[in-house]
Amino acid sequence: MTLSTRRVVQFSEPHSAELIEEPVSDLGPDQVRVQTVMSAVSPGTERLVYQGLAPSGLSADASIEALSGGLTYPVQYGYAAVGRVVAVGETVSKNWVGERVFSFQPHTTSFVATPDELVRLPSSIRLRDAVMIPSLETAANLVMDGGPVLGERVVVFGQGIVGLLTTALLSRFPVEHVFVVEPVSERRALAIEWGADHGFDPRGGKDALHEALDIHDAEETVEVEKNVYQGADLVFELSGVPSVVNDAISATGYGGRVIIGSWYGDKEAPIRLGGRYHRSRIQIKSSQVSSIDPEHRGRWTKGRRMDLVLRVLDSLQPGDLITDEYRLEEAPEAYSQLGRETGAPVQPVFLYE
Repeated sequence: MTLSTRRVVQFSEPHSAELIEEPVSDLGPDQVRVQTVMSAVSPGTERLVYQGLAPSGLSADASIEALSGGLTYPVQYGYAAVGRVVAVGETVSKNWVGERVFSFQPHTTSFVATPDELVRLPSSIRLRDAVMIPSLETAANLVMDGGPVLGERVVVFGQGIVGLLTTALLSRFPVEHVFVVEPVSERRALAIEWGADHGFDPRGGKDALHEALDIHDAEETVEVEKNVYQGADLVFELSGVPSVVNDAISATGYGGRVIIGSWYGDKEAPIRLGGRYHRSRIQIKSSQVSSIDPEHRGRWTKGRRMDLVLRVLDSLQPGDLITDEYRLEEAPEAYSQLGRETGAPVQPVFLYE
């Protein structure tokens, strides 16, 4: 690689991640050049892209300039990069040079962006925490969409990185309890460490979770007066497995909310909407971080949400959840590990220095 080229991770076809070299973009007068120090892999989303399960007709993310293209192969993907500004265009303040920044960018050794596409990082924030901004922002968005209320019972299905951070944020609320459901014992243990009250293994059946939630028969017709206290008030489905929506519904009480934060890509599964769901007035709501819930848009913007995330970074230190570090040239191995059915890493990152 020379000063005029950069290396980028590219998905050329399903189950193929390779490192390519391409010319660097010219620096425009209103742009800066950033040398990447670290980038985080999004385990759920990038696994779908790697496996060819992302809808090809869908834009990667129209709200992010670097990801405004589609998901048709070959595609460069990723949205969590931290680095240092090494050069600025003629109309940009030279005060930017040397600044540590975060940006929603694919995995690449360097990139060009305008200052408004960057998040300037306070000196107190560790880079390994800053690279977790997208996952923490997603978790914050999930909690905002769920709207936990004092004394509620909350269940989180799935303890990948977003599930763990959602659990950590929920544990800061005065809810009655936060239960998690996760088949991997190590992740259940992490969830307890990060604030969950108890972890349930779904492979052991639903009885233990339902007993904890006072559910006597998940398929039984709900009688409001008798069963209003049965089930969870708020349930998050973050497992990435479409069929788990049925488990989330069965754990939800009368008038409860199910927040779907998983992106399933092209995966489908039948959802049972009879019985408990139909009679219980259960609400199912999607949550996606690219936009603010319409109910909050009068007071909340993405900028305000990002300010919140930056304040939480210091105390939460989500970088401690990073489990695997790879050099960029090890990208093929990293994605091979991510694509495993069992034992996939919780949070892999690429290191550039």
